[in-house]
Amino acid sequence: MKMNSKLLFLLSILVFLSLSQLSLVSCRKAKTNGFTLDLIHRDSPLSPYYNPSITPSQRLRDACHRSFSRASFFTKASIHPTTPFNHHAIQSDIVPIPAEYLMKISIGTPPRETFAIADTGSDLTWIQCKPCTECFDQIFPLFNPRKSSTYKIIGCHSKQCEAVGQTVCVRKNVCQYEMNYGDNSYSVGDIASETFTFASTESKTNKKVQNISIPQVIFGCGHDNGGTFNNFTAGIVGLGGSKVSFIKQLDKQIKGKFSYCLIPMDLSLPFSFDPNTTSKINFGPKAVVSGPNVLTTPIIRKYPDTFYYLNLESVSVGGKKLKYFKSSQLMSSSSAAADEDLGNIIIDSGTTLTIVPEGFYKKLESTLVEKIKGKRKKDPSDYFPLCYETKSLAKFPKIVFHFTDADVELLPMSTFAEVDKNLTCLLIVNGGVDGLAIYGNLAQMNFHIGYDLVNHKLSFLPTDCTKH
Repeated sequence: MKMNSKLLFLLSILVFLSLSQLSLVSCRKAKTNGFTLDLIHRDSPLSPYYNPSITPSQRLRDACHRSFSRASFFTKASIHPTTPFNHHAIQSDIVPIPAEYLMKISIGTPPRETFAIADTGSDLTWIQCKPCTECFDQIFPLFNPRKSSTYKIIGCHSKQCEAVGQTVCVRKNVCQYEMNYGDNSYSVGDIASETFTFASTESKTNKKVQNISIPQVIFGCGHDNGGTFNNFTAGIVGLGGSKVSFIKQLDKQIKGKFSYCLIPMDLSLPFSFDPNTTSKINFGPKAVVSGPNVLTTPIIRKYPDTFYYLNLESVSVGGKKLKYFKSSQLMSSSSAAADEDLGNIIIDSGTTLTIVPEGFYKKLESTLVEKIKGKRKKDPSDYFPLCYETKSLAKFPKIVFHFTDADVELLPMSTFAEVDKNLTCLLIVNGGVDGLAIYGNLAQMNFHIGYDLVNHKLSFLPTDCTKH
């Protein structure tokens, strides 16, 4: 018995050392080669949100509603400065979180798996944690920091607490955050550091999975959360541009580079996804977009630094070029007007539709009406202003977005879709007077889109994302 006990003890030590070595290899590989994760669309059969009973037309209209809701709060966030200091808590009126893409993540040591919303419109990563004063229901167990050996609370006067910005000290020198979302949802909790683990895949052909562990990620451990969140996710992975975002925290590993390739949704009825394929998000060297057909445009830095701003100069419809302008602008070609409007559209993976201000939308719509020969038909839901009685995309003109130094031709399926039986509508919509323009995810599908935050450049490469 004593000999058996010794053997078991030695085997345990060997297993522990082997696992430790594997973890070290994973971290080293993440730093040198980068890593790739699945991005799961909310309407994919692989998503916990998936509801097969929803009709295809309702699915698309729900996405449209989420786009308008998100655009409304993006516009407010881009106009209004940060809420002034409040000694109880600093609150941030930021966008609601209608999930479009999800990431599977594991948190802590040992790792606990859950789903979180991948959001380029948010910065702070947070999840629900025990103990919970009030939490929304979730199908996965709540993360218990007391059961993780790598969980560490961040102090009030630390550099990490300062980096988060919107925090307050309420007890025992603990850095606490409070996030208030535009739809009355909220999250309150402690700022902490923890190990995040991701299942990285090599490639489409090599499906070998390797766990990549990232230590000391700053995140929010939410102990009081409520509002319109549903039970399918535990929180958010913030992929925005500020210094507290997940992307910025990985600067040393990924050198400011990430990219994604969004597989196309079949928007023709019946609305469908290939259940065996997912979109991908890449970090580090794997995120480099290269090839003879790459188009590159500057990323413009401006308030708020969460968003990734691009400069849209014009849009072509069937070869006719329309100068882009905001509703409040005269159609002036003066350099002063151009300089003032630099960085006039954001690119966002969490908004489905592409949204432009009212003045430009009217010009775009009238040009399309001139070009399209067909019978117009009213959308009964009133979401889509320009619709035609047809199911074919062949009669619709080519649309090109002319960003600075990059002329991006949109796919037909990204600009028009059959939203109801024999009713095909334009997927570029009116965002209202001086609404913030958003280049949505339908326009990004089947493009490898790379963000280089060191050189402030964004790259587009037309490709078949199902093969990435």
